[in-house]
Order: sequence, then structure tokens, then C-alpha cells
Amino acid sequence: MAWNIRQELPGDAASVEALVEECFGPGRYAKSAYRLRDGVGPVAALSFVAIEEGALRGSVRFWPVAVGSEKSLLLGPLAVKSAERGRGIGIALMERGIEEARKSGFASIILVGDEPYYARVGFARLSAKRIQFPGPVDPSRVLALSLQPGAALTLAGAVRRPHIDNPVCADGAPLGAG
Repeated sequence: MAWNIRQELPGDAASVEALVEECFGPGRYAKSAYRLRDGVGPVAALSFVAIEEGALRGSVRFWPVAVGSEKSLLLGPLAVKSAERGRGIGIALMERGIEEARKSGFASIILVGDEPYYARVGFARLSAKRIQFPGPVDPSRVLALSLQPGAALTLAGAVRRPHIDNPVCADGAPLGAG
């Protein structure tokens, strides 16, 4: 049986978080990409899951970011159950998200990841000298995709959160908790 890709529903959140924990572990919070997600919700219309036989097989989310003065999206995390890798689920999830982001009028998507894998859906290395993530990143892993002609080529400046949806403390706890 083939998987079905659909928009993530609120009831999927716990399963998606468990899958991301399984795939990336607690060390993921130290990564620059996670600093950009703190206190910001993913773009709900661009959050997708792969379901097969009633079970979650993979998920992808896209987050709003600003690069200099330009709005963009940050892809990730892209998570696929380890036993399901190599079946094309991750690529299919990205293709669906990219297609919907393009339809929604977004101009570009950035990520930090393995170029050979993400090049399969059109991502290419972006000069890390042109954009600066909050914290260290391997410059060879900074990738971008233009959704509108040449949009990724004009990205320059600091990558930052464009707004805060849920203020959090430095340890990730909601402000006012405790």
C-alpha cells in the first residue's frame, strides 16, 4: 500500500513531535535552525504528513523567516521513520510543500542540510557569506530554492524570526510559566 500525503491536522502534533524526537534527538535544540523556530509556529498550510495504513510515516514543516529584509521560508524538520527511509516519502513530502508554498506566493525557501539529497527537489548551495544564521552552521550545508525566478539569488543578510507567536524563555519554557 502506498502512503497518502495530507495536510497536518492539530491531532497529529504529538505524533509528529515523537517522530522528530526519534529522528533527531534532544541535540536538535542546539542547532541554529531551532533558534529560528523558538516561539514561532510553522506555517500550518505548509505542514504535511505521510500516512500509510493509519500510521504516520513522515512529516515536513515550513517556518516563516526573514533574510535581511526579504520574507522566506525555512524547511524543516523533514522527518521519516527510519524503517521507511529510501521509499521516497521525504522527497514526496518536500515536493508537496514546495508546490503549495509556490501557490501561496512565497518567493524562496532556505535550509541547512545535505546538498546531494535536497538537490533532488531543486535546492542549491547558497553562499554562507550572503546570509548569516544565528549561531554556527556548516557553510556547505546552506541551501536555497527559488519559488519565483531568481528569488534565492537576491537573499542577503541575517536570517531571523519575522515575529514571535509564543514568547519563550531561554530554556524554551513559555514566559510566565511557573
